Amino acid sequence: MTTGSGCSRLVILLLATRPKFLVASAAPVLVGSAAGSAVAGTFQPALFVLALLAIMALHAGANVANDYFDHISGNDWLNKNPTPFSGGRRFIQQGILSPRATLLTAIVCLAIGSAIGLVIVLLTQSLFILALGLIGLLGGYFYTARPVQLGYRCIGELVIALLFGLLPVYGSYYLQTETIDAVPLTPAVIVSILIFLVILVNEFPDSIADAAVNKRTLIVRFGVPLGVWIYRIALIVSFAVAAVMLMRRPTFFAGLFYLFVLPIAVPAIKSANKNDLAKPGQYRASQITVLLHTLGSLAITAGFIISAVRNPPV
Repeated sequence: MTTGSGCSRLVILLLATRPKFLVASAAPVLVGSAAGSAVAGTFQPALFVLALLAIMALHAGANVANDYFDHISGNDWLNKNPTPFSGGRRFIQQGILSPRATLLTAIVCLAIGSAIGLVIVLLTQSLFILALGLIGLLGGYFYTARPVQLGYRCIGELVIALLFGLLPVYGSYYLQTETIDAVPLTPAVIVSILIFLVILVNEFPDSIADAAVNKRTLIVRFGVPLGVWIYRIALIVSFAVAAVMLMRRPTFFAGLFYLFVLPIAVPAIKSANKNDLAKPGQYRASQITVLLHTLGSLAITAGFIISAVRNPPV
């Protein structure tokens, strides 16, 4: 690690976790908690805050672990087209953090997330929450860690969709309702699709380096043209799911509010074209997709809040 004061070193370690992207893990907790509160008619603020802190700490640890293991595989060293959204934090490549410090930072963050998760388990006495926490911990670490390397086996995008979509939405919903039912399924699917799109679109600029180390992402496996169509179809499906949400009272406003972000989807589809995505230094599609994920998740959350206000449980 570079020399400097203790405060500056702490800032470097914080930046290594890519804090501005932790909204990706906060989003499903917001959606699931709002859905659960709307259904239960109550809100458990302590469990909400603990869930938010736990998943964000695990996400931070996974981010740093990915930088370490992509360093080990040579992926980030070979990447000549990094963007603000892809190619890793690159602190190892820039000499800002040593590989050892990077791995230690990842372990500390994962340990903090696990400790908070254990507090939640003790409070809820729920094996369901324990199982979700273990899946999140192992999935985040072994996304790039050997020998599993989920992100290298053409399933990484689906793994992320589960870890940052379906599972945390259901987990957060359970913390508010203590039930497992169908209400959060459709919003969880939308959040899963949105984070899937974020991961997918960020794989285009990384594809050459990924292929060089046999990291079989969807873009490496199927190529840029088909990858563009996967992106477009998945985005359209998310709005089809929102239309289905209009048919049920508990999810009506959440689905309606998500449809309001449709104007952002139009430039997202336009920017996700094979010509622009293949150009070095181009990341407009990533910018719009991240914005769509954030605003889409907030829209669904707001819809559930409105539902709770307008239709309180009897």
